[in-house]
Amino acid sequence: MPFVKIELTREGVTRGQKQQLIKGVTDLITEVLNKDPHLTHIAIQEIDTDNWGYAGEQISVLREKGITADKK
Repeated sequence: MPFVKIELTREGVTRGQKQQLIKGVTDLITEVLNKDPHLTHIAIQEIDTDNWGYAGEQISVLREKGITADKK
């Protein structure tokens, strides 16, 4: 029984986007590992940007500086 945990910063990921992640990861696990999708579990955890750090800074501070994870 595969279990996949996706951690994201809480920055407006929509319900539809979460559904796409759940579907996409489930399909990938099914295709690559030949696992039953009915036994595959996906958990999405959203973490406040004050509670996530990178390179010694809170993500909230990096966002204030204009640094994002968006594709350029």
